[in-house]
Amino acid sequence: MPWQLLELPSLAIGILRRRVAQTRPEAEVSEVHAAMDWAGFLLAESGGDLTPHDYTHVAETGLHHGLGDWVFAGVLYDDDSWREFELIRYAKANDVDIEVVRRMRPYARPFVERVVDELLSEDPDVVGFTTTFMQNVPSFAVARLLKQRRPAVRTVMGGANCDGPMGASLHRNHHFVDFAVRGEGELAFPALLDHIAADTPPLDVPGLCWWDGDRPVANPESAAQVPPGLIPTPDYTDWQRALQASPTRTFVEPKLAVEGARGCWWGEKHQCTFCGLNGSAIAFRSKDADAVWQEVSGLIERHRILDLVMVDNILDMGYFRDLLPRMAASGWDLRVHYEVKSNLRPDQLDLLAAAGVVHIQPGIESLNARVLDLMDKGVGGARNVSLLRDCHDRGLTVSWNYLYGFPGERDADYGTVIDQMPALVHLQPPGATIRIALERFSPNFERPELGFAERAPSRVYDHIYDLPPEELADLVYLFDTPPQGIRGEIEARLHRAVEAWQAAHTTSSLVMVADVDDEVRIADRRHGWPSRDHLLRGLDAAVYRLTERVRTAPSVLRALAEQGRQASEDEVAAALAGLRERGLVYCDGEHVVALAVRDLPARVSPTRMSLTPLAVVGEIPVPFPEGAE
Repeated sequence: MPWQLLELPSLAIGILRRRVAQTRPEAEVSEVHAAMDWAGFLLAESGGDLTPHDYTHVAETGLHHGLGDWVFAGVLYDDDSWREFELIRYAKANDVDIEVVRRMRPYARPFVERVVDELLSEDPDVVGFTTTFMQNVPSFAVARLLKQRRPAVRTVMGGANCDGPMGASLHRNHHFVDFAVRGEGELAFPALLDHIAADTPPLDVPGLCWWDGDRPVANPESAAQVPPGLIPTPDYTDWQRALQASPTRTFVEPKLAVEGARGCWWGEKHQCTFCGLNGSAIAFRSKDADAVWQEVSGLIERHRILDLVMVDNILDMGYFRDLLPRMAASGWDLRVHYEVKSNLRPDQLDLLAAAGVVHIQPGIESLNARVLDLMDKGVGGARNVSLLRDCHDRGLTVSWNYLYGFPGERDADYGTVIDQMPALVHLQPPGATIRIALERFSPNFERPELGFAERAPSRVYDHIYDLPPEELADLVYLFDTPPQGIRGEIEARLHRAVEAWQAAHTTSSLVMVADVDDEVRIADRRHGWPSRDHLLRGLDAAVYRLTERVRTAPSVLRALAEQGRQASEDEVAAALAGLRERGLVYCDGEHVVALAVRDLPARVSPTRMSLTPLAVVGEIPVPFPEGAE
């Protein structure tokens, strides 16, 4: 059901389709890609007024305001005006644009009826719904009507929204959900199908929620994880067929979802305090590189799609040894997304780029070491800046947000960063500045002593569900809690500084154009700075070269001595201070890193969506004047 991203197939459906084929080859399986159908339905029924772009906007931005679920809540509760006043009140209080979702809502009921008609036309025994984030209420709406019209159909829900206590609450509060699979489904779902076929109680299916008459039963969950070898290659045949026939096809660039690993190897020992995305399955396990390559190459050959989204929460570092080189040698013009840790070395970034990785999500989160320690990130602010610089030189797009609101953070942790942000405008800016939310399964949630002891289900659920607070507390993923960390003027300054960075980025550059003998020349065309060339000689040039790696002043002094160059502590300190004054280095506490890039790739303007043309004048790249040829 909505709100699956249109450009991607459902990995859950693809995997379970294959598992059913493996375990019950006699079964007939149909797929309903209702998210895609909903976008096409809106496009057709609105006469082109509601486009797939509107769908995508809700899918990508609606979670923290409950917008996607609200669209279908009127169908679930059989009231087309359900909680409309509450949504309007919430939107006004939080400056949220709800115009699109209000226009979508009248189409939800006829769409749900159409989906149920389609399902019943298949005469199904079992209908399964995969649910993550805003897929709960759309799935409930269909399951409720389906059971009203065909009570004998068994309904099953699974996915991230069913993990832990959420699955038990989801099940016991919605009698039209016959079963809820908590945890991974590769073993549990086939076992459940066996019980349904035999009409026996599923007492032995770990984590399963089911009904014993009118009594809800929640089987104990198992700590065992599905071995990677049992996770099959997903079957995307029906998805591609549906996409090719869909009116949304011309609006999207399809990509393939590929899974190499589950869990988080960093989070097993140092889970980031704000992150709850791995739920109860944080234990890291990965597929053998040969198996991943066979999966990748097989999917590409089958579907003729070269864009891949690796859905792993973190890249298995072993893949630098045995998977990425094979991707690099494939000869395919791949475009790959990966989530990585932010402390990657330049040679590792080189291999990512050679392997066709064009987009990474490295979890930068902050540029201050003290705040990063509060998050338990295991990396410093200067190292994060060096990653932004090195990714620029390799044409790697970096997605990241600037997070704040951590217990124990101080104004000074942000003031020093804000003061230096004008020097960073040539590097890729944060996508947004966000106060952290309290997410279920995160250390902040599981350990109230970290600073978030007072919590309640997020207010966004007030305009969605008709459930008592104690049931919402088990069902939902997001919680409201008194704000921690910075507030007031320093918070406003942070937002303004990031907005200025975003605005200046596409017209800014800081490029090392010469590095010869005892001289370094840097062309500075950053917005807000004088247009000039920095000519560094002697000690200044030597110190700058050394800070292309993150260093401290004592480290620079030692490296100079190893080069046979004599300099005092005061001379090194003066050189570093001069470089910082000119915005050529970034300082995070004692750590310093150089800022100039060595290349200037073409950029896409977020407003004009056109490549920024560049000229080279006296070896210094500068933007063409408006209208120049």
